[in-house]
Amino acid sequence: MKRLEERIRKDGVVKTSQVLKVDSFLNHQMDVTFFYEMGAEFKRLFADRPINKILTIEASGIGIAIMAGLHFDVPVVFAKKAQTSNMDEDVYATQIHSFTHDRMNRVVVSKQYLHADDHVLIIDDFLANGCALEGLIDLVKQANGTVEGIGIAVEKGFQKGGDRLRKQGYRLASLAIVESMDETSGEIVFRDQKEQ
Repeated sequence: MKRLEERIRKDGVVKTSQVLKVDSFLNHQMDVTFFYEMGAEFKRLFADRPINKILTIEASGIGIAIMAGLHFDVPVVFAKKAQTSNMDEDVYATQIHSFTHDRMNRVVVSKQYLHADDHVLIIDDFLANGCALEGLIDLVKQANGTVEGIGIAVEKGFQKGGDRLRKQGYRLASLAIVESMDETSGEIVFRDQKEQ
């Protein structure tokens, strides 16, 4: 999605060769009109799949997942990083390592909202090493559901999580894939993607 690449070049900040800050429009302050466009692009990319549910993880993936859910006209479920007192105790649970916070998180989804007949599109804002996605895939597998695809806003191609998931056979579409970032110049190089 060339528009996302342009927006990252315009508003993104390269903090280090590993860290890209896009919180002015993607994961702190959200440009909802732009999220709507991303949701439409995910609908186009996965229109041939029988998706009846979208799954993400709190918190940054929720906004994009909601817009995708609007275009697919399906419910959006998000995995919670803490089991609250008002949540059912009957949950699917997995452990996910957070690249951003460098810690393990136990994430849960109520068994009420993920079932064997669900055909799930997983959505998230960033893909680095793939730990969050592997955890979400695990939750779908625990429910005996089907992962129909994975949609990512920004993939860090140099961290290889996306390549590993593709080799495992998952249909993964990233709207922008960053190949490298230079913290001195601020230059961002994107992977040239053929029409997905």
